Amino acid sequence: MNLTKAIATIGGWTVLSRITGLMREMLIARYLGAGMVADAFFVAFRFPNLFRSLFAEGAFNAAFVPLFAGKLEGEGPEAARCFAEQCLAVLGWSVLAFVAVMEMAMPWAMYLLAPGFDDMPGKMALAAELSRITFPYLLFISMVSLQSGVLNSLGRFAAAAGTPVLLNLTSMAVLVALAPYVPTPGHAMAWGVFASGVAQFCWLVFSVRRAGMGLRPVRPSLTPEVRMMLRRVVPGAVGAGVYQVNLLINTVIASHVANGAVSYLNYADRVNQLPLGVVGIAIGTALLPLLSRQLRAGETEAALASQNRAMELGLLLTLPAALAFVAIARPIIAVLFERGSFGPADSQAVAGALMAFALGLPAYVLVKVLTPSFFARHDTRTPVKVAMATMALNVALNLALMGPLKHVGMALSTAVAAWVNVGALAWLLKSRGFFTVDVRLKARLPRIFGASVAMAGVLWAAARLMAPWLDAHGTRAFALVLLVLLGGMTYAVAALLAGATHLGELKAMLRRGRS
Repeated sequence: MNLTKAIATIGGWTVLSRITGLMREMLIARYLGAGMVADAFFVAFRFPNLFRSLFAEGAFNAAFVPLFAGKLEGEGPEAARCFAEQCLAVLGWSVLAFVAVMEMAMPWAMYLLAPGFDDMPGKMALAAELSRITFPYLLFISMVSLQSGVLNSLGRFAAAAGTPVLLNLTSMAVLVALAPYVPTPGHAMAWGVFASGVAQFCWLVFSVRRAGMGLRPVRPSLTPEVRMMLRRVVPGAVGAGVYQVNLLINTVIASHVANGAVSYLNYADRVNQLPLGVVGIAIGTALLPLLSRQLRAGETEAALASQNRAMELGLLLTLPAALAFVAIARPIIAVLFERGSFGPADSQAVAGALMAFALGLPAYVLVKVLTPSFFARHDTRTPVKVAMATMALNVALNLALMGPLKHVGMALSTAVAAWVNVGALAWLLKSRGFFTVDVRLKARLPRIFGASVAMAGVLWAAARLMAPWLDAHGTRAFALVLLVLLGGMTYAVAALLAGATHLGELKAMLRRGRS
């Protein structure tokens, strides 16, 4: 498996998913704005999304992929298929029961996620109603996550990486089609989420069969292998989903801050997720099965090299993105969202949150690089201990900063907690002999940072020179495009001159990505 090719495949599809995701957020901003209905929908969508990130995509995949890849490598495809079928049966019935319980408990469960909504008449009831519509999405996306793990272990990344595009396109289509016929646009978006879960599940059923690994329905059975996987799921739930847990904590506290605070954080996070998804998720998804196979084959030096190259590539792409968000946050938000029910004051509020989130962007990606080293060694307990400490820090910082900085303080606390998480994971890996920064990475890091700072300085100065264009509705989109092109060219030149990367390496990466 070629790591660069895998990252390029996943990243390419993720670029498309993030672009369509931004289109979806732009449509949501137009129809829902940043008030009561938007807050209610974002919380309703975050509820099933949280459990998906913790138990389906995060902990379940972290436990499932190394075991499935090990069976595939050591016992062959048929044994791996049987293991996957058993896991799918246990996962499907467990999540179905959980969804049924949450549907019945929804009016009370919402008080745990957004207790501050009760301060505004009708807001809590609306959020609970929308959550009942969106929560079955968890069942479909959980089965999608397992099938994605199967495909990724087979080295087939495209089909799974493309499923979020279905989410975005389906939800946009349903929003436009149903908005005139339902009580609020939030109801239309909630039904769009439900429909998108069905679409993603059906697509991956077809993709897994086409890959020759079609999963047949079987009776749930707690075999020794399934029990081993389940034992690893529980501690991994927090370790793999610390970022989502931090966002959940932000949501709970933001519900008390002000009307619209939940929406401000959501819009900012969606923009911040563009490079995070393209780079971080792509690297983490490709790295886990690769490390699992290398370590099973005893190729420890190759595993260390893979981790260093993943870290180098992640920082090469995310450091400039983070500093660009800090330099030109306000124009980005205005161009993307400022229309319809979303006004200039909303743009300013979201821009502040984006700048704070962006400070932690490289850390979010580095977590995706470091945690596969634990999971590939079947260690899901260590990341949970680190996650618990960083979550406690996040809560403390939230409470300390929510007063003076409002919602921006909550975004900043998430960024700080992410960097602490990175430091702790790196130290633990290094102390066990599982991670060493090689000579090439040591030489490249300061050069990448220098090139990123140079680009940010150019963007900051250019944004002030182009302020009249950026403030005018008719020209600001064109002006932002010019800024992005200027920033990209500046960073490319600075990175090549500083030796942060070399033209030959970039050409080789492109050739491998096309092969």
